Amino acid sequence: MSFKGKRVFITGAGRGLGAAFAVALADQGAHVIMSGRNVENLNSTAESIRLRSGQRPDTLHIDLADISQVTLSAKKLRDEGLPLDILINNGAQWLPGKLHDNDAYAINSTITGIVTGTLLLTRGLIPLLEKSGAGDILNIISISGIANTPLLGASVAYYAAKHGQAGLNDGLRQELKDRPVRVSAIYPSWIKDISPLDETAWNAPPEAGSLATNRDVVETAFFALSRPRHMTLASIVIDPDRGGLY
Repeated sequence: MSFKGKRVFITGAGRGLGAAFAVALADQGAHVIMSGRNVENLNSTAESIRLRSGQRPDTLHIDLADISQVTLSAKKLRDEGLPLDILINNGAQWLPGKLHDNDAYAINSTITGIVTGTLLLTRGLIPLLEKSGAGDILNIISISGIANTPLLGASVAYYAAKHGQAGLNDGLRQELKDRPVRVSAIYPSWIKDISPLDETAWNAPPEAGSLATNRDVVETAFFALSRPRHMTLASIVIDPDRGGLY
């Protein structure tokens, strides 16, 4: 499952799962482009990758809730004209709480970033994915995007946005089916935040019944992305070991 030489764009890459993707892909020799809202987090993770691999990823400040910033950033990449092999749509603003606990700004930015911003960024980068001749779009959604799952602390805005992202995934898969861009989605449940930079935590054998981890999601993604082009793992749900609820 080598990604050596692949150009990979990751949203929400400054911390958490997105940062784990960036480190793991850089370890495989991929050319990583990290984007996110927090410039300090992006630069810190990118510097850690440079010290680890000798190659510093590119970083791009993008707030997915800022539509102008999203469209201009995508245009900048298209103007550069370099093919893109993989787009990992991981960025999402978590918003917990009851409906009346969240103000209009938080609700709007959550839904706009997860749905509209993700869709517009993807639309803007599709020409570069096609240019690679074998592009992949991987959408990291959540079990919140599956019908009839419990809220589990998520706000209605986040829950609705993840359902919207699930529709985005299915729509893209249908529209791009005759073009050289494959579309897949992973629906993780609650996951434990660990990093490849912490080798002890990353390599620790998980106990039965424990939460899935960032490593589980990254390795699942690597498996899906490395399948031959005649097949697509369209939707993968990562369930807890004891449950199989979703």
